[in-house]
Amino acid sequence: MESTESSYVSSPEAPRKRSPPPPKSPTSDSVEKATYIRFLVSNAAAGSVIGKGGATITDFQSQSGARIQLSRNYEFFPGTSDRIIMISGTLDDVIKAVELILAKLFSEFHAEDGVDFDTRTKVRLIVPNSSCGSIIGKGAIIKSFIEESQAGIKISPQDNNFYGLNDRLVTVTGTLEEQIRAIDLILAKLVEDPHYSQTMHTHFHMLEDRTNSVTIGIADEHIGLVVGRGGRNIMEISQVSGARIKISDRGDFMSGTNDRKITITGSQRAICSAEGMIMQKVAYASERGSD
Repeated sequence: MESTESSYVSSPEAPRKRSPPPPKSPTSDSVEKATYIRFLVSNAAAGSVIGKGGATITDFQSQSGARIQLSRNYEFFPGTSDRIIMISGTLDDVIKAVELILAKLFSEFHAEDGVDFDTRTKVRLIVPNSSCGSIIGKGAIIKSFIEESQAGIKISPQDNNFYGLNDRLVTVTGTLEEQIRAIDLILAKLVEDPHYSQTMHTHFHMLEDRTNSVTIGIADEHIGLVVGRGGRNIMEISQVSGARIKISDRGDFMSGTNDRKITITGSQRAICSAEGMIMQKVAYASERGSD
């Protein structure tokens, strides 16, 4: 499975390919509210969700109308080696995106293990501590969710091992259908909690690029070496560094030079890594040219 750690970590808004909404019912307000959900995925699973060149994540966003973001390959949920996937949009859009992603992971899990398709697997949701009360209630709510979905639902105790961690893990165990049903029930309940929607913007900042941006100039004749055949080199540099890389169009030069502009965006660490790899390609080409 190819893991593409690229600019798709924080993906653009997907175009909506959706039919007109049905007439509003009295309960449709919560369905139309902007909401989000976060859950954990392994690094290998993250690569599968992103897809080659970002094709899978783009397709899932297009189908669902939701926005899908992943933490970077070295940004794990505390105490785990799993990355965070965040889906935002209306309730319906979010559930549709969750279904697409879990179905993809389910099919790959079964293809690799060669086990029966009704095997129960686990998905771990990340829920703010302040909102856990709205799911747990006095035990009756979570009990009703378990009965209705037939999934196992377990909420982790409040973990004080990680200073400042305001989240708890909700583990949902079941078949794909049972998991989707349970997540739908949990999320519909969370949407009713005003504090939950307020926490969405905090998490956006976690997953957005820490928008540092650097523009460097590279001689026009060396651009092909940086890009590589079919874009292979630039894609590899982007994947390894975690930076977004954009090259100016032909004829769009750095002021007063014949150097094309390469704009590198990401964390400071990602920018340094990408810039180093680009300069290495150019230096190698220059050395060969002088032989």
